[in-house]
Amino acid sequence: MYPIHYLSVLREGDRSKALGFYSALSGEMANFPLYITASYEGYMVCVASVQNNTVIHPTVSPRHHLRVVVEYLMIHWSVEFYEGKPLSLRCNIAKGNHVSYQWLVDGKPLPLSPLHNQTQEQLFIYRYCIDSGEYTCVATNQLNITKVYSSRSTAKVIKVKELVSEPDLLFLVLKERDGTYFALVTCQSLTGSPPITFSLYSRSEFISTETVDERSATFSIPVVLDLHMGFLQCQAQNGDRVVYGQWTAMHVVPVGGAVTMHYDNDVGEKFSIVGLRFYCSVERGTFPQYRWFLNGTVLEGRGEFYWVEQSILLLSVGRSSAGTYHCEVSDSFDGTTVISSEARYIDKEGLV
Repeated sequence: MYPIHYLSVLREGDRSKALGFYSALSGEMANFPLYITASYEGYMVCVASVQNNTVIHPTVSPRHHLRVVVEYLMIHWSVEFYEGKPLSLRCNIAKGNHVSYQWLVDGKPLPLSPLHNQTQEQLFIYRYCIDSGEYTCVATNQLNITKVYSSRSTAKVIKVKELVSEPDLLFLVLKERDGTYFALVTCQSLTGSPPITFSLYSRSEFISTETVDERSATFSIPVVLDLHMGFLQCQAQNGDRVVYGQWTAMHVVPVGGAVTMHYDNDVGEKFSIVGLRFYCSVERGTFPQYRWFLNGTVLEGRGEFYWVEQSILLLSVGRSSAGTYHCEVSDSFDGTTVISSEARYIDKEGLV
């Protein structure tokens, strides 16, 4: 009678617990039906011993590596993204091992770059090369070469917010019905993704703040003419840092002093004057407003032979442009004070 052998499957280095047993006659091949889990992965050995015979020592087979491949259940997203900082994406799978990962942007593989750092399930992108788009993670593993398991995450839309630029400060003075004045102070950034928080400060104190869905905010403050009211600064924030504008003096001076008008000309053939540029200037004034006159009639915008650009009057010299010109200056916020320049006469031959 052939002896009965006991065969068992054990983890290499740990024979305290057998994963399976089988009783067989000599020369018979043993089969071990096992329910494999991920914890079984590692090196296995088969141990054979003879029933009721302690003289014959158990023999151990060469070791074999058991690789356990678990198919996916689902992929979940974990996203951490702060404005003005690097973007970190993590592809978390609910179940699976021996996984390789691929990242897609708008359905196309993410280009290889020194600014993209991918370590297994994590993708790190430096903030200077982050592109807006739909980011997708694809996780893949395979059993031998025959079975390939692949799972794709839902797309995560990444919108890269542009950091706000240093704000400029602009202000406009208006007059109340009671005769007092106020300034509309505008803090304005050329770039930056809304919402943006703008704040207005003086040298000594905080004035006001406002969060808006655009790149500018306006604040109202009282103004006393001809009085230096200190310096103002705009601050802007749409991320985790604050940017500061230049300090601007709040000093509104009414128009005053002499108003002068001078010119230069364009010369054509035979040294004849074909064009004139008149310039109007006032001795002082923070917000001067200019008006041009020909023979006592206001010239506005663009006409047949002239073009008004604030303090500049452009003329083509001809029969139609002959006449007497002068300019007047007043405050843009108050037309009470009007100062006039001396008048000049021109004809088609030039200045007289």
